[in-house]
Amino acid sequence: MTTQILFIVWRESVEALLVIGILNAWISHNAAASNGKRYLWGGILAGLVFAVALAYGLLAAPELMSGESLEYFQAALVLIAACLIVQMAFWMRKHGRDIKRELREGVDEAARTGRWWTVTILAAIAVAREGSETVVFLYGMFAAGPAVSTLTVVGAAAAGFALALLTYGVLQLGGKVLSWRLFFSVTEALLLLLACALFTTGVGDLASLGLLPYMDPVWDTSFVLDDMSRIGGIVATLTGYRAMPDPVTVAVWVVFWGDVALLFARGRTREATPATAASR
Repeated sequence: MTTQILFIVWRESVEALLVIGILNAWISHNAAASNGKRYLWGGILAGLVFAVALAYGLLAAPELMSGESLEYFQAALVLIAACLIVQMAFWMRKHGRDIKRELREGVDEAARTGRWWTVTILAAIAVAREGSETVVFLYGMFAAGPAVSTLTVVGAAAAGFALALLTYGVLQLGGKVLSWRLFFSVTEALLLLLACALFTTGVGDLASLGLLPYMDPVWDTSFVLDDMSRIGGIVATLTGYRAMPDPVTVAVWVVFWGDVALLFARGRTREATPATAASR
């Protein structure tokens, strides 16, 4: 659980820092945009307020529920978190290469028209998006995993944010040590594995609620890696591995990775089509 918290906070914080860094750099190097700094910080603050409000709402929700209704709510959050992780990974794959250009165009437009609230909106959306995703992801993990202490959560989150600052600094070296493309490629794979783990857990929760049947395991690989052991438990938490999966769990893996492969194929097709048309 600590590893998951650290990874999610790290990954989401780097994305937020990327957007804020691009906006800040463009404002700092554009004399006409010097007034945009306070609007940028206003957007950051607004995004943080939204994320904190969402966190408060999710933490307060269990107090309004009990018994089976709370179990349904938590199972739904686990599955929603998994869907959001997949959506985020593919959104960055699709828009990552154009994000710097789009943000700079937004700042240029704000400088020309004097509508600095545009910068506020850009920053607020970036921070609120990453912050709200972090909140939902972490809540889904808490619902799917064992209870952890507040001190552990705060410590892991702080470590994740510190690592994000370090990573962002390294990435600003211009690819001499670590490139943005490599960073997003590696973390994309880790995010998809984590999403699979949450889907597997969420479907397991539905089975425990009687919505799906329990069946005999299809195979047993516990002699190689037992998911109840310390190492096996970490692998299971991060990837969805099960040493003794039942047919429903196997079906979840097939459907999940089949859909991911289909999305990859469609993305490559859409990227290739404009390139082919341009070459004619």
